[in-house]
Amino acid sequence: MKKLFLYFLLLCLTVLVLAGAAAGGAWYWMNRAIALPADKVEFIVTPGSTPRAMARAMNEAGIPIWEDGFAWMARLSERDKLIKAGGYEARRGDSPWTLLDRLARGEMVQRQVTLLEGWTYQQMREALRTNPDVKQTLGDISDEALMEKLGSSIKAPEGMFFPDTYVFTPGTTDFDLLRRAYQQGQQVLNTIWAQRQDDLPLKTPYEALILASIIEKETGHGPDRNRVSGVFVNRLRIGMMLQTDPTVIYGMGERYQGRIRRADLQADTPWNTYTRAGLPPTPIAASGRAALLAAVQPERHKYLYFVSRGNGTSEFSANLSEHNRNVARYILGRTQ
Repeated sequence: MKKLFLYFLLLCLTVLVLAGAAAGGAWYWMNRAIALPADKVEFIVTPGSTPRAMARAMNEAGIPIWEDGFAWMARLSERDKLIKAGGYEARRGDSPWTLLDRLARGEMVQRQVTLLEGWTYQQMREALRTNPDVKQTLGDISDEALMEKLGSSIKAPEGMFFPDTYVFTPGTTDFDLLRRAYQQGQQVLNTIWAQRQDDLPLKTPYEALILASIIEKETGHGPDRNRVSGVFVNRLRIGMMLQTDPTVIYGMGERYQGRIRRADLQADTPWNTYTRAGLPPTPIAASGRAALLAAVQPERHKYLYFVSRGNGTSEFSANLSEHNRNVARYILGRTQ
């Protein structure tokens, strides 16, 4: 019996020693710096990833980490329940525990993409398409299908995405970014529409968006925006053609090569405001806040014409004879 007790005691001691060694080894592994190939290595945690899948993604990115050990560490500490999908980075000197803790605290790396005022929808799509940190999911989706996916009653995407700088984590999808830009655009448009003048010849926020896009393309000079808006509003009130070149250019599409000929002004398209009265059917570009405000708060005046002075500002006139003199001076270079 005494010998049996000694065997049992020896077994217990062996188990304790092995358990201690295992615990010590685990502690050492958890807190030992990972041998990274660079000062920072980024990786992406995709939605629905298990701890083992996260560790696999790290290894594929060049972060050598024991997948089984990371999975057990994440589950036993219950930090796996806190980790969200997104872009993360491992830094030189990080241990597996430090890295897990960073994931659990949601310290994602961030990127940004800027969608500029005056850009077309296609230019915005191209900016997202060529950004290496944006996950491509839309492919060749049709305009109508995209707008339906966004829950919009408008079928054309042009002008519907607010130009701004959007911060995101690597792996964010192109649709998620467009949805943010669409939602922000709707919020800004509705807020500004509520500030409109009472007697505008604009029936809907969408018509204000169309006019704002024309103003956006016609002038980048802040003090001129409301005055340019006033010219177009005056024309709309009296049923006069808007006759604005940016709409012609938009309607030409790829045929536009940097100049407009007389034949282009006469070639009818839905956006040619030389051949069709009223506003074009859609915006022609993305509008910023200033252009939107100008569209709903035009300057009250009698001007019906304006021409570029060549320095970013415009010269305004109330009748055709004055306008012709301004064209001769600023466009044709005649002094008399």
